[in-house]
Formats: sequence, C-alpha cells, structure tokens
Amino acid sequence: MAAVNGNGVMTNGERCPMKMHQNGVKRSNSVERRWVRPDLPSKCTWKPGSKDKDPHTHYPVKESPKVMKNILDAIGNTPLVQLNSIPAEEGVKCRVLAKCEFFNAGGSVKDRVALRMVENAEKAGILKPGSTIIEPTSGNTGVGLALAAAVKGYRCIIVMPEKMSSEKVNILKALGAEIVRTPTSASFEDPESHIGVAWRLKNEIPNSHILDQYRNSGNPLAHYDTTGEEILEACGGKVDMVVLTAGTGGTVTGIGRKIRDKCPNCKIIGVDPEGSIIAQPSSLNVSDVTMYEVEGIGYDFVPTVCDVRVVDKWYKSGDKSSLNMARRLIKSEGLLCGGSSGAVTYMAMQACKDFGLTEDQTCVVLLPDSIRNYMTKHLSDDWMLARNFVEPELAADREVKWWSRPVSALNLAVPLTVSPDMTITEVLELLNKEGYDQVPVLDDDGSILGMATIGHMMTQIMKGKVKTSDPVKLVTYKRFCQVSLDTSLGHVSKLLDMDHFVLVVHNQRNGKQ
Repeated sequence: MAAVNGNGVMTNGERCPMKMHQNGVKRSNSVERRWVRPDLPSKCTWKPGSKDKDPHTHYPVKESPKVMKNILDAIGNTPLVQLNSIPAEEGVKCRVLAKCEFFNAGGSVKDRVALRMVENAEKAGILKPGSTIIEPTSGNTGVGLALAAAVKGYRCIIVMPEKMSSEKVNILKALGAEIVRTPTSASFEDPESHIGVAWRLKNEIPNSHILDQYRNSGNPLAHYDTTGEEILEACGGKVDMVVLTAGTGGTVTGIGRKIRDKCPNCKIIGVDPEGSIIAQPSSLNVSDVTMYEVEGIGYDFVPTVCDVRVVDKWYKSGDKSSLNMARRLIKSEGLLCGGSSGAVTYMAMQACKDFGLTEDQTCVVLLPDSIRNYMTKHLSDDWMLARNFVEPELAADREVKWWSRPVSALNLAVPLTVSPDMTITEVLELLNKEGYDQVPVLDDDGSILGMATIGHMMTQIMKGKVKTSDPVKLVTYKRFCQVSLDTSLGHVSKLLDMDHFVLVVHNQRNGKQ
C-alpha cells in the first residue's frame, strides 16, 4: 500500500513497514514492460489490535469550518440519513441509516481516498510543483484526484475503461484532467487495460507518479480515520450492521477495521457484483456473467488494500436489482445516488432479514456516489429498457398496429454469422460479398461472442492494433442489444432509438465453410 515515485521506487507517507514486490520486467509484444501488480499480498506486518506500535499516521475527524479555505475542506463529514419507505416496503424491522457519500465535494466516497493519497505524497516529498498525477480508475477516484490537482496545481491524467459514463469523462475534462480510455474487456494484466496503460504513461512521462489506490495505505486509512469514525460518532458508538460495496476494497477494509475495533459485535457485510471475484468464499464468484453495468465496484482481481477477512458475510449483487433499487432510492427516499448505492441497499435489505435485525438495532449502508455520473444511464428509461432492466410499457399515444406484434411477424431471413477464428480479411471479404456492414460472431457451440463491424475493423487496422491476418475475435464488440423472436416490435423500436442495430437470436447460417 504505497505510492510510486518518479524512479519507480515504492514509498509512502504512512511509514508502513512492508516490502513491496516490483514485478520486474515483463515483455509484451517485444516491448519491455515495467509495472507493479495491483493484487500482490500486503507485506505490512502490523495488524489492528496488535501490541506493536502502530506505524501509520492517523488524523482525527475535523469539523467542517463555517468558511472553507478551499473546496477540499468540503470532503468528509457526510450526513447519515434514515431510510423510511424502502425498509418498510421490504419488511425490514431495524433502523436503516444511509451514509450519503455523494455529499463530498467531488460527489463520491473516493474523494476521501484521493485527498489522503495526495496529502501523504506531498508530505513524503513525492509530489512537488510540476508533478504529474496518473491514476487508473473507474472514474470516481479520478474525479477526486482531478479536484485535488485543480486546487493544488498538478497536471492530472486519468486512465479509465470505456464502459464508464460520459458524465464522468466530462467532469474530469472540466476539472482540467486529461483522459485516456481503455477496453472494458481487457483484464488487469493486459498491457491495454487501464492499469497497464497508466503504467506505460508513467514510464514515459518525466516526474509523473501513480498514487495507486489499489496498493496505497492511504486508501483504507482514509476510511479508518474518518468514515468509520463518523459512523460511530453519529450512532453513539453502537451499530449492529454495516453494509459496504467493494471496489478497491479500501472502504470495506478501513471502515470494517474501525468498526471491529470499537464495536466488535457489529456484522460487516460486503457486496460484490456478479462477474467480480472479490467475494469470499470463492465459490460465490462462479458465474456466467463477464460484464456488468454498475460502475465503481468489483474487479477481476483482489487489490492489495482489500482485506476480505474483515467481512462477516458477502453478498453478490446483480445489475437489474441494483439499478432498480437506485431508482427507488431516488423516487422513494429523495436520495440522488448512483447504481452502486442501489446494489448496497438491495443487499442490505436482504442481510437485515437474514440476520434477523430487530426494531432496537441499527444497520448502516454506505451510498458511494451521486446520480450526477449516470444521467444518461440508469436514470434514463430508454437505457434501462435497452438492457431489459425494466419492462416495456405501451405509451398511451401508441396506436400503430405493429407496436405489440412480435419480431417473428417480420419473417426475418436467417442471419449470416462468422466464427471467431476467421481472419479479419476473410470477414471483410464476406461482408463485402453479402452487402452487410456488421455480422455476429459465434463460437462452436453457437454462443454469441459479439459483433464485428466494418468500421471498427478498419479503424483497428489503421491504428496498427491488429493485422488483417489476425482472427476476428480480436476486434469483436462485446456489448450489443439482444432480443428474441417473441420481443415486441415496440420494444425493438425503443432499442433502435439508442443503437444502430439489435441482434435477433434464432437459427443462423455460418460464413465459415
């Protein structure tokens, strides 16, 4: 859990007695690759409750000043708000309180982590005037870092996956950050992932530093010192359950350890999305889901700062239930929160009932971020409909005869498909011959892997990302709208308002001879 200075040496301002593994040199496409894995076990020898001297520097919770010297003073001291309608509707008996982290200056819980990492790096002499901050992030840590960089005068480069919302990108740009996007499907070990690209930039840009939220001790310590302490103070030192989502795991680790220190009988509940592998036991992570829409939580690795042992029980969340609960939080409780807030609240309702919490007990759920980041996503009926997260409703003014008819009424021809091992040249020639712009890519058992389009293939070739002799699976879009023959034409019409095509799943004819 440390920052990285310009020479690639691991260090931090917390004086944590740990040894960080440098991965050394890896080679990717014959190019030397220098990076540090974000999932290495922590080498910190100190544990909470240990008789040894705590090597970390701790800071007390500060009261919010009436007049703030800058916007960074508006980070922390977020309100704890009682939920009323949703617990009653779900049959939950205990008091449920929401820690509204979207009241932080940058709109999310990650503002605490970003500020702590920057201040630690400044005190350690890592960040100086003229330094560049680079960070791989799902967006919220990036906003927090960009906010701090704007106030303190640092250059900031944020590397984030393509699935992250356009709102986050626009906010980062407005704060003066530079944005680099990477493929959502790239695993964390891939040189083209947001982590891999960030390290490449760090190695190329002089006086640049990755503060590294995945390994930086300031991440969990920010929550140990402030968020967890604020919860305990607000609840009079007694809380029976705390429910938290896991991204880097810093929130779970920091708050979980603080609560365990002060309130050992409290149950710590972790929420991890389907498609992520953070939850324990690992059998919970067995799933066919490879991509999920809720942003900012879950990973395909367990970050160094994540102590999964602090959690009493893990729950796996799904997109549909999470995003619909987020909409309920807005409509029923007036809390303008993001999708991960829906995930943690939905599973908190389940956990409260599973553990039998009663009227005299208290459950705290942490709502990580604001709806501001998702105005074009789960706040949009059309976006939710396109992903089958809500049921289509027939509008009152829809009197066209075809609106409720099924897709099967169109008598569609069996579509052309291609195999993933066909070369890009073969697919381009086939599309030119058949007169199509795009084609589904299917594996041998008929599973749909994605879509290949002429535009995307040509763009990747021109950028030098692929060769024409490469298999088409390297340039396949993994995200697309899929419907069945029973889907109504009205539903399809709505989908086509947002996408250029939809994929109707039925029998195919394959282009591979």
